[in-house]
Amino acid sequence: MSPSTSTHPQDPARNPWPAVMAAGLATFSVVTTEMLPVGLLTAIAPSLGISTGQAGLMLSLPALLAVVFAPLVVLMAGNMDRRRILAGLLALLVLANAASALAPSWGWMLAARVLLGLCIGGIWAVAGGLAARLVPAAAMGLATSIIFGGVAAASVLGVPMGALIGEGAGWRWAFGVMAVFSALVLGLHLWVMPTLPVRSAVGLRQFLTLRSNRALQAGLWLSLLLVAGHFMAFTFVRPLLLAVSGFDAQWIAALLLAYGLAGIAGNFIAGLAAARRTTLTVAAIALGLLLVPLLWLAFGGSPTGGFVLLLFWGLAYGGVSVALMTWMMKAAPQAMEIAAALYVGVFNTGIALGAWAGGQVVDGWGLQANLWLAAAWAAMALLLSLGLAVTRHHSGSAAKSASPDQIAP
Repeated sequence: MSPSTSTHPQDPARNPWPAVMAAGLATFSVVTTEMLPVGLLTAIAPSLGISTGQAGLMLSLPALLAVVFAPLVVLMAGNMDRRRILAGLLALLVLANAASALAPSWGWMLAARVLLGLCIGGIWAVAGGLAARLVPAAAMGLATSIIFGGVAAASVLGVPMGALIGEGAGWRWAFGVMAVFSALVLGLHLWVMPTLPVRSAVGLRQFLTLRSNRALQAGLWLSLLLVAGHFMAFTFVRPLLLAVSGFDAQWIAALLLAYGLAGIAGNFIAGLAAARRTTLTVAAIALGLLLVPLLWLAFGGSPTGGFVLLLFWGLAYGGVSVALMTWMMKAAPQAMEIAAALYVGVFNTGIALGAWAGGQVVDGWGLQANLWLAAAWAAMALLLSLGLAVTRHHSGSAAKSASPDQIAP
């Protein structure tokens, strides 16, 4: 944890798990809002008079802005109670969803997604390190999996339910329902989240001191490669399922639900595995994300092949968030809030880069070319993680010291 925060629960007699669940619902809400256009892309684009590639900006723009907002929120928060900050950000999330639902034009929609970028950066940066403040050390692995399980759960319930609502009532209603849900999460947060005071404000100097942390740098590079490669392909999963695998549009919501269920399983499997063998867990995830686009090119041309590969995709990507956050916590245990802010920034850089680059490739060369490029990013992540695993193995007993500046967690 950063020097500004405590690493132990404030009140040992208080049941911390409702607060952990509230934090998980906060990440669920913001990630669902961020990902909602994935299931509605082909409906929103013609309604606002834009191309499918342009519609990808609804993902890349807020993700790119989150890169800036994540460290800014931590720096500007000063000594403010983190509970109040989360409450304010959840209130802004309600506003962003309402504005999206009412958007009369493409410019209005982009403005709403700018506001969402602030929410993404702030909520992830603060909530990412909450496990250490809410539960005892022995329960941190489970608490972290629950908080980041909100990311996987967003795929299970958020994105497919958004697609289902969009099919039945129109895409605007999907954002409207999300505005109401975010308001309910805000109410729960105010009810169960304890005060989260800080001893001192985080400064720019504390960010700069982490430049020499090689483990942290390696984790940030892996985050960029894995997330960018994934979102190059996943941003366009709906047209991929329709045009390549041959599904009817009525199946999209159910398919995304199946993907999300696999993602939740991947989240908890990776969370438990990463607590013991972080580097090898990340390498296994990278291998899975490499195989998905390659196998889709070979076997994804039928509904059966597309369905099986979609499940495998969810299982592989479901562990990304929790495995990489575990890497960050091990790499910088005394500066967790700062590490979380940097992680959020790089993670969302990957989303922005992947969604933007994928849009350019899809518009210029088509969906299959996009799969090849997505595979290339995953291959680079696999090579990096395997290289780090080999380096760690050869370091022998020195690696067991768990120094913050070691090559890999």
